[in-house]
This record gives sequence, C-alpha cells and structure tokens, in this order.
Amino acid sequence: MAQAVEEWYKQMPVITRSYLTAAVVTTIGCSLDIISPYHLYLNPKLVVKQYQFWRLVTNFLYFRKMDLDFLFHMFFLARYCKLLEENSFRGRTADFFYMLLFGATVLTGIVLLGGMIPYLSESFAKIIFLSNSLTFMMVYVWSKQNPFIHMSFLGLFNFTAAYLPWVLLGFSVLVGASAWVDLLGMIAGHAYYFLEDVYPQMTGRRPLKTPSFIKALFADDPVVVARPANVRFAAPQVDELH
Repeated sequence: MAQAVEEWYKQMPVITRSYLTAAVVTTIGCSLDIISPYHLYLNPKLVVKQYQFWRLVTNFLYFRKMDLDFLFHMFFLARYCKLLEENSFRGRTADFFYMLLFGATVLTGIVLLGGMIPYLSESFAKIIFLSNSLTFMMVYVWSKQNPFIHMSFLGLFNFTAAYLPWVLLGFSVLVGASAWVDLLGMIAGHAYYFLEDVYPQMTGRRPLKTPSFIKALFADDPVVVARPANVRFAAPQVDELH
C-alpha cells in the first residue's frame, strides 16, 4: 500500500506535486500548532505597511482544518491540477505555472477591491484564505476545456463536465459553505479561459503569453508523437504536388 502511494506521488507532474505537498505540509503544520494561521492569512495592511509579502503566497497553501472538507479539496487539487498539467498543458509547464500565477493575482485583486466597495466590504473581509478558490478555478478551467465528458454526482444524477462547477457550487450551498469562495474561483477561471481560449480566436492576439523569464525556469521536454510501426503513407497525387 505504501509503495503504491509512493509511486502515485512520484508520477505526479512537478507543479501538481509541489502544490499538493506545500498545501498538505502547511495544513498539517497548522493543525499541530507548528505554524500559526495568523502568520499566513491575507492581510493587505500587513503586506503594505510591514512588508509581509509572503502572505500573498501562503494564503493559497492553507486549507483550514483537517476534516472531510480538507480531504475533499485535496482530492480536487490532486485530480484536476494533474489532469490540466498532463493534458491541456502537456509539455508546457511554464504556461501552467503562469495560469496559476494569473489566477492567484486575479483572486487577490478581487478581494482587495471588494474590500473597498460599500455593502460588500464586510463579506470580502471574511475571505482571508484563497486556497479553495484557486482549486475551484482549476476545476472551472478543466470543465471549459473538456465540456462533453460525462460525469456523475454521487451516483444521483449524470451531467456533462461543462456543468461541474455549478454542481459543486450548488453542493457547497446545500452543506452551508460560503458560495463566495467558489464564485471567486469561477470568476478567475472564466477570466483565464476567455483571455487564453476565446479572445485569441476572436482577434488573433494572445494577451496571456507566458513571459520568457518564466519559461526559463522550466525545461520542458518536447512532446513527440510517435509514428505507428509498419505504416506506409501513400504518395501524394500528381495534381496535389502542383
């Protein structure tokens, strides 16, 4: 059993493995009182006035208490982060890292701006950890890129992947969780999907092109499509050559 878990862990792509490890270690450290959540949560005043810039990162690593909700989010993190990195971003680790960086920036910006809006500031002030929202963003992006995959929710009803974020949002509301967390993830995910997949098809321009210095951090192996053995391709017709 231990060997199987070790093999499963080693086979994870680098970004998924790194994020999952950091999230589990951080949450366990807080549960054992080795780390204090008060040193991790997002606090704009402490970031700006006391230069505690690490809070811009650590608030994405803590998933609250180690309970069923924690296991639920670890499952979604391991599953959909891995699916994205191994499929949609296969051979494009830098682009995947940039997607997470974009999502984290959008989520942080929404919370900071929301805290300045009357009647909404109180709700946004309660959002001090954005780890769940970033996980939900990955689920949303995956559902947009794989909309026709058939899924089942607890064996109760079937649906296609395009509706997965809405199904999970409804489930969160039913169990009494805050819908704001999931909605923020959907907003960030849709912003990335529009700018990366929709807008380039409309205009021919790609605004989310990964910067070269980020590409330099990751050495991706080229994706090679192997030619099947013993397969001969017919020569082109004479008309086609002209």
